[in-house]
Amino acid sequence: MSLLMPDSGLLFWMLLAFCVVFFILAKFGFPIITKMVNERKEYIDQSLVTAREANEQLANLKAEGASILAKAHEEQTRILTEAAKTREHIVSEAKEQARIEGNRLLEEAKKQILAEKEDAIRDIRRQVAVLSVDIAEKVLRKNLDDESKQTDMIERLLDEVNLSKN
Repeated sequence: MSLLMPDSGLLFWMLLAFCVVFFILAKFGFPIITKMVNERKEYIDQSLVTAREANEQLANLKAEGASILAKAHEEQTRILTEAAKTREHIVSEAKEQARIEGNRLLEEAKKQILAEKEDAIRDIRRQVAVLSVDIAEKVLRKNLDDESKQTDMIERLLDEVNLSKN
């Protein structure tokens, strides 16, 4: 039995050593360990609070980002609508100006065609008059070859002039 059971004096010294060690640990070691555990707990608690705040800020930033994105989309839609209206206005204005310019050019072309037509008619009349005079001259020369025909013609013309004066 002595192998399993230590001597009572040894047991006393072991118990006394254990109490001294426990007293030293209780006096100096446990407060430091407890302080370190409490500091670590406070650091973890503070980290959790900071993480919650960061999550809240992140959620706020996400919401704000979504709001900004929605506003940007609305602004893009407004700008595109305004651009379409402006484009339509410019196109219609350009069409109107083209129509006005086309009408003006058409009127100028009509005036020019009319003027050229009148010039052509005058030229044709002049040519017809020249041809008529040439033909009349040839007919008169042929008809008035001898002197008696010339005298008859002069008398007839004088009679016509006298009749027209009366």
